[in-house]
Amino acid sequence: MTPKQIERIQTKIATIKRALAAEKKQWGCYDDSRGLRYLPPALYLKLQDYKGAMRYFNWFHKNFDDDAGYPMFLFEWTITLFKNGKRKEAEKMALETFFSNTYLIDKFLGKELLNLNISEHSNWENASLVADLIYKHSDAALQDFTEWLSDFVISERFYQYANEFIDIERKLKTEPVGITRSQLVSRRFSLLDDY
Repeated sequence: MTPKQIERIQTKIATIKRALAAEKKQWGCYDDSRGLRYLPPALYLKLQDYKGAMRYFNWFHKNFDDDAGYPMFLFEWTITLFKNGKRKEAEKMALETFFSNTYLIDKFLGKELLNLNISEHSNWENASLVADLIYKHSDAALQDFTEWLSDFVISERFYQYANEFIDIERKLKTEPVGITRSQLVSRRFSLLDDY
């Protein structure tokens, strides 16, 4: 990357931060209906500024603690945690990424996308979301992350959580409204708490 390209990316990050700060100053809170808050991580990762990305995610968590994010954003958070040596947190975020879109990790790793025949509750959970994934397992800057993620997704811990999640999603596909469905939904949302 040329110095000019780096400068342009840094300017974009600064512009987004200023827009968010102005919004908070004007309204006393963040409305961000444009979704600006999701853009900086990709820019930091382009720069390979993993410390800057970590600072951003810490700010995001503090200011949007009830925001679940979306799959690509969670994946960028996973990369950032890993690159900052926070392996345990990266494992949990990789699981959260998988729960938000079961195709994304396989797509990144260059694996065949499996149709798991599960309930997909939103467009964020569809295979079409990852069709144009900008991150690749062959990216030179992500080789260490790719190796770690490849090992993690074949670990007993990942299999245990992924299998339970998939089982719940398959049951939710046909389970009518009632006590059993409520219990399944409750268990689905508590899976990560057990990690």
